[in-house]
Amino acid sequence: MGEVALSRRQILRSGALGGTALILGIDLRSSNIAAAAGGAAGTFEPDAFIRIGSDGHTTLVMPQTEMGQGIYTGLSMLIAEELDLPLEGVTLEAAPASDELYGNPIFKVQATGGSTSMRGYWLPMRKVGATARAMLVAAAARRWRTDPAGCRTEAGAVIHDLSGRRLTYGELAGAAMRERPPAEPKLKDPATFRLIGRPHHRLDSPGKVDGTTKYGIDAMPSGVRFASLTSSPVLGGRVAVVDDAQARSLPGVQQIIVLDDLVAVVGDTSWAALRGLAALEVRWTDGPFANVSTETVRAGLHAAGSTPGVTVVDTGARAKLTGSGVISAAYELPLLAHAPMEPMNCTVHLTPGRCEVWVGTQVMTMAQRAAAEEAGLAPDQVTVHNHLIGGGFGRRLEVDGIRKAVRIARHVNGPVKVVWSREEDIGKAPYRSVYGAWMQAKLEDGKPVAWYHKTVGPTVVGRWLPPAFDGKIDNDAVDGAAETPYDFPSSYVNWVRHEPRGVQTAFWRGVGPNLNVFATESFVDRVAREAGRDPLEFRRALIGKHPRARAVLDLAAAKADWGGPLPARTGRGISLQYAFGTYLCTVAEVVVADDGTVSVTRMTTAVDCGTPVNPDGIVSQIQGGLVFGLSAALHGRITLEGGRVQQSNFHDYRVVRIDETPRIDVHVVRSAEVPGGIGEPGTVSVQAAVCNAIYAATGVHLTQMPIDPSLLAKGARA
Repeated sequence: MGEVALSRRQILRSGALGGTALILGIDLRSSNIAAAAGGAAGTFEPDAFIRIGSDGHTTLVMPQTEMGQGIYTGLSMLIAEELDLPLEGVTLEAAPASDELYGNPIFKVQATGGSTSMRGYWLPMRKVGATARAMLVAAAARRWRTDPAGCRTEAGAVIHDLSGRRLTYGELAGAAMRERPPAEPKLKDPATFRLIGRPHHRLDSPGKVDGTTKYGIDAMPSGVRFASLTSSPVLGGRVAVVDDAQARSLPGVQQIIVLDDLVAVVGDTSWAALRGLAALEVRWTDGPFANVSTETVRAGLHAAGSTPGVTVVDTGARAKLTGSGVISAAYELPLLAHAPMEPMNCTVHLTPGRCEVWVGTQVMTMAQRAAAEEAGLAPDQVTVHNHLIGGGFGRRLEVDGIRKAVRIARHVNGPVKVVWSREEDIGKAPYRSVYGAWMQAKLEDGKPVAWYHKTVGPTVVGRWLPPAFDGKIDNDAVDGAAETPYDFPSSYVNWVRHEPRGVQTAFWRGVGPNLNVFATESFVDRVAREAGRDPLEFRRALIGKHPRARAVLDLAAAKADWGGPLPARTGRGISLQYAFGTYLCTVAEVVVADDGTVSVTRMTTAVDCGTPVNPDGIVSQIQGGLVFGLSAALHGRITLEGGRVQQSNFHDYRVVRIDETPRIDVHVVRSAEVPGGIGEPGTVSVQAAVCNAIYAATGVHLTQMPIDPSLLAKGARA
């Protein structure tokens, strides 16, 4: 990110507010330029990041979406810290759709995902807060005719200790707007932080506890009707014939909408819509993917694995992978659904020349453009009301649901709320793709001298954000493979692009590192054992240039009592990673029953994510990520037969239940480094840690997810 400065011209333009408020913003797209803008006096024009009103009230226009990751609290802490405000002194307003004003500094579009929020906004948010503080101090010093250096800020006021004078931010806001912003605002010394680095309860928790929080599914514009839909059970299928006679006879059913690829029932209530949908008789044409199955998808993956890909890293490993001491293994991950707890939903009201959308989305501007395209409007004719999200995990990075809702709304007079059933979403949504990894290593004198990693999968980036894909290497697809915490003497990393036939692929929590860390950390363990070395000591010997990796490795191992005695068929396993700017190590402890059933009894994680802005939020994110990843390791798999997804709801697409949840200990490393991401890393670490623990307990080296107990039954071998 480039340096950020404030535009004097634009700030002066904001002086039209009549001196009632200080409004500041930063242009995140064009370096060295910042903007401030405002509207009429006493009103709030949300095209700025902060506004301090004459009443002293401070508002942060929040460009990122809250979906449980705690970013509403984290970013507010940055502003409050630099402004010397209490955390509760900052109020949030969800930003409207605008890539230009609110584009994520990493993605360059207004998107929330990939553990980028704190990484992207750490510096800009602090700078805008520090700039406001400097301008408030300057205004106070001018009024008091004193040196600004003799003033300080505290609890929303500027104080001159020598004279005992004090002015609140509200009293100074108008005058501060006429002050020249510093070319380079002075950020607070971390040693003086009052908020950053201390645990804080989340700002969004009270509303979730007392039920006042409004999610997308709670949107209820006046006159709204309710719709339920069904689309082809076969990938890519189309509607052939619909018999709706019985559905139309049901009370409350208002409309039956038949489109080429879906049928929707609109009712006075959601119950009427659901009953009407259940009463429909729909025949479908199967389309070109009726022969797609789990086996054909796997066959395609393996065929792709035998083809040459794009070289990502080449430091001479291939020439060494000959003769004795070469170890090989292949790893594979299945299709996965997202299954967010808040059902997919979208409410749309189309009127001549306008479209309003109420939804919880991770991609405001993509949602706006998608709605505009389906409505035949320009993007500025579409208003998106974004809400808090009840679980995203990448599902709400997609706008397929918004497109369908607008298509349905085109046939409805008035607002219509479309809600997906769990079966409709799990059975027909975009999925985390299948992935494969082919690994090789060469051991000499117990040390790896060559490392080979071929990873195979689609480019979600290429579809989702084409400018970020150069047509050769998808950086997400090789994340966790191209760069590891280890100093291998020679490496070769290769990526083969493979799009599974008929399957729409999407990001899933943990994104690219999910496969690559699973493969890398499972294979490191395999190689360590082939070398007759303890996995912990083997890893230690490979870490030279990454002291932060060594620190989390040692901390997690110590806290997990690595090396301590364990009963039979009980084991500990390690997974170490560097991804999203964060170092993380998890030690899993498992018990494998004689019938192969796996119980994960304990997970110990040490994490160095740079400056820990809100340690309480970091612990929560790791805990949630571990449970999410454990669900995939123990139960997660979408299978296909005849072009149809075979899972439909949580009874056959399981998540970890309370009695399966292990004891989880999270240890956050104190650090002064720039913050890394925290929403994804916990999920990434689970699969390898658990599989390595199973290896320690049983001697069975698992290479596919989810865990298959039949391979672990006493007497069985993988």
